Formats: sequence, C-alpha cells, structure tokens
Amino acid sequence: MSIFAVGINHKTAPVSVREKIAFSPDNLTQALQEMIAQLSCKEAAILSTCNRTELYFVQDQPVNEVKQQITGWLEQYHQVPASTISPTLYWHHDQQAVNHMMRVACGLDSLILGEPQILGQMKQAYSQAKAAGSMKVVMERLFQRTFGVAKQVRTETEIGASAVSVAFAAVNLAKHIFGQLQKTKVLLIGAGETIELVARHLYDNQVGKITVANRTVSRAADMAKGVGADVITLAQIPEHIGDADIVISSTGSTLPIIGKGMIEKALSRRRHRPIFMVDIAVPRDIEEQVGELEDVFLYTVDDLQGIVAQNLENRRKAAEQAEVIVGSQSDDFMAWVRGLNTQDAVVAYRQQCLEKRDQLLDKAKQQLANNKDPEQVMAELATKLTNNLMHAPTRALQNAAQGGELDKIIYLHDVFDLDKKTRK
Repeated sequence: MSIFAVGINHKTAPVSVREKIAFSPDNLTQALQEMIAQLSCKEAAILSTCNRTELYFVQDQPVNEVKQQITGWLEQYHQVPASTISPTLYWHHDQQAVNHMMRVACGLDSLILGEPQILGQMKQAYSQAKAAGSMKVVMERLFQRTFGVAKQVRTETEIGASAVSVAFAAVNLAKHIFGQLQKTKVLLIGAGETIELVARHLYDNQVGKITVANRTVSRAADMAKGVGADVITLAQIPEHIGDADIVISSTGSTLPIIGKGMIEKALSRRRHRPIFMVDIAVPRDIEEQVGELEDVFLYTVDDLQGIVAQNLENRRKAAEQAEVIVGSQSDDFMAWVRGLNTQDAVVAYRQQCLEKRDQLLDKAKQQLANNKDPEQVMAELATKLTNNLMHAPTRALQNAAQGGELDKIIYLHDVFDLDKKTRK
C-alpha cells in the first residue's frame, strides 16, 4: 500500500494549462468514482482550485505503473494531450506525499505564503471525497491529521499574522489607527483589482460604510454589489470626501485626483477629525503636500511595500517553524501507516495459520472417531502442521539462495531466529 500526491500548480504551469486540468465541483464525484474503478485506487480525493489541481490516492501498483495510469487517465478525462500534461506534473510518494499535503494545508506551498483559504479548500475536497465514497481508513486519517497540523501551525507560529499584500496592508493600517472599523466610513477611488481586494477586506472586517468613486460608474457598480457599497463619479469626490474617515485610492490617472485644497476643506467640514489616506497609485492620485496637513495620515504605495516586505520576512521565519512541525507530524503519520501494514500482515499470517490448524485438527478428530490409532493420528497431525508452517519460509530461503540475494537470506535468518543456536 502506497500513498500518492500528484498535481499541477502555479509553479509548474501557466493558467492556460491549469484551467484545462481543473475539475469542476459538478463533475468531481464522477471523477473520484472513475479513479476508484478504472485506476484500482483503494481511496482517493481531488483538490481543484484556481492555483492547483492535486490528486491524493492510495494504490498498490509500482510507481512507474501508477505514473502511466494517472497520466493516461488525465489525458482521457480532460481530453488534453499527455505531452501537455506530463511536463507540468509533480509526483510525491509515501512520506513525501504526506509532507506535501500538510505543507499545502498550512499555506507553505501557496502563491501567497501562509494564506489561509487553501485550508478551507482542502476541507471541501475532503467532504466531496466522503460524499463520493472514496474516503476510507488511510485518507480519512491523513486528512484529519493534516487539518490538525494546519491548526497547530496557525496556533504556534505567526505564519498568518502579517499582511503580505498591499490591499491587506492598507486595511490592517486602518485597523491600527481606528481600532474597530464598524463605525468608520470609507471612500475607495478606482475599481481595479487592488481596490476590489481592499473592498473585500473592508467588508470582511464589517466596516460601517463603503463608497466607491470611479470614472466608469458601471464598472464600480459591478464591484460594489458584492460589498454593499454606494457608487459615485470622480467629479462627486469633493462633496463626499469630507464624510470619509478612510480614503484609499488606486486609479490609472496621470495627474493627482485629490489636492491639498480639497482636503483642507474636507477637514474643516469634519472639524479636524483625522482622515487616514492611502495612495496605492503610480503616478500618485493624492498630492504629496496632503501629507503635510496635521490631521491627515497619508501612506503611499512605497510605505505599504515596505510593510509587506517586512511581513513577508516575518512569514518566512514562521514558515521555518512550520516546516519543523510538518516534518515531525509526517514522521508520526508514516509510523502509523507502517504499523497498519504490519498489523495487517500479522493478522493475515495468523489467520492463515489458524485456518490450516483447524483443517488438520478436524481431520485428526475424524480419524480418532474412526478408531484410528491415537499415537499415529497425533504424529500425522504434528508432521503435517510442521510441514505446512515450514513451507513458505523454506521456499523463500531457497529462492533467495538461488538468486544470490544475500541481504534477503540474512533478513530471513533474523526473522526466523535461525542463529539462536549459534548465539547460545
């Protein structure tokens, strides 16, 4: 029994390839059942996100055969040539596979180091495999252990404590200045990807009110729907900016949108209640002189990049601690797997011996019932039982000797304690 983790991710393939190998939620159950039926997998789970698709499964086949089977199945299932798939795949086996799954769940293999979303996606993959009936003893235990490791890493390290995106850093700065954001009003200028991320982070932090200003109102309206925001034009900024406690701007304008005079008027209307401002744009959206005003906290993209760089360094240090935890836990899990294999072997061997004993004993009882000489019956029973128990070890020793397999001969000597007389 071997554990495999096979995948494609943002490190090995562009999105144009990743999207071809992705599994949609609607087809995941069918895919899992095909893996069990067509590939003779004992257990299986599939993780499919925008950045990675990974197959986790238990197989008895040799590694080279498994590679051929999986590559062929992916080619057939997704109708994508093997020549496109093969160069992008990575393969992990047994402890490497366990280690990889735990690293993925902890965010150690993510595009953004330590990001927490991947754990929820792995939990979803686990639930889908359970529903499909492809989750059994080993995978069940592995996923539960993986979730436990991710929780331990989050608890014992600072892997997720620091902002490592400009959008997240901007919102974190706002929280440091205002404490809770529930009563604050925010004006977002622009409707690009960065502002959209800022809006999402603010929404998740239950900010009081969000207003989005953009040159194209329809674009801003699409984004605003998801966060319950109001929408205004750029021309309406002067009449609304005085209501904002937080102003975050990121547009493609070649000239500043917000000048010192506009903010002076806004502060007067606010009775000099402070405004927190973040200018993420290059060139600047907010005049540099605005930062000279006493009641304004102005940060630029360079300020945020410095914070992000420091936080990334903090996460890297936390990641080193996390790797130690993952290594220890994967060792423990593989010890459990080895124990499981040993236990299965012991149970099977004992069962085999007991069945043969019972067969020979039943035959001996029949002979006694037919008045056969008891001594002869006992001698025959002892001889047949001894021959049966000796058969497999004797054959293994003979085959090893014929093949010149010295290591196996030494191992069999140890297993059957053949040097006991010599040691005495």
